[in-house]
Amino acid sequence: MQRITAYHHAGVITDPPVDIIALPHDLRHLRRKVLHLSNGEMVMLDLKEPVLLAEGDRLILEDGSNVAIAAAPEKLFEITARDRLHLTELAWHLGNRHLSAQIEEGRILILRDHVIRKMLEGLGATVTEVEEPFHPVRGAYHAHGGHAHGHDHPHAHD
Repeated sequence: MQRITAYHHAGVITDPPVDIIALPHDLRHLRRKVLHLSNGEMVMLDLKEPVLLAEGDRLILEDGSNVAIAAAPEKLFEITARDRLHLTELAWHLGNRHLSAQIEEGRILILRDHVIRKMLEGLGATVTEVEEPFHPVRGAYHAHGGHAHGHDHPHAHD
């Protein structure tokens, strides 16, 4: 089983990947784990520090080849609103409940939760079931090594 001891953010490596690893959002924060490639092979991720992997990031195998990270489709609710102010209000209600959310122009995506769906519909939102990759906003309380975590963390190979 090959080991992975380094990674790069999306766009750094131009060589094509030898394979893809599709992971849902909650499994993309990793340090050490056996991962399954799309071809069925397994690799051992063994980084010095935990990292938050995103769509397109590349993991570097011992032989110098790389595999791409893909965000696996997840069962989500797509939330739309009457207007931008209403969408902002809905985002506030979701944030007040500490829910992971992907906020885009014109919509918000959250993991399916039927209690939250009822609340949102009660607030006038339109809620639709969708299945697509989930990229939630990383908040100030997502700690990484004792500090707030954005996406500009040090690489394991530095």
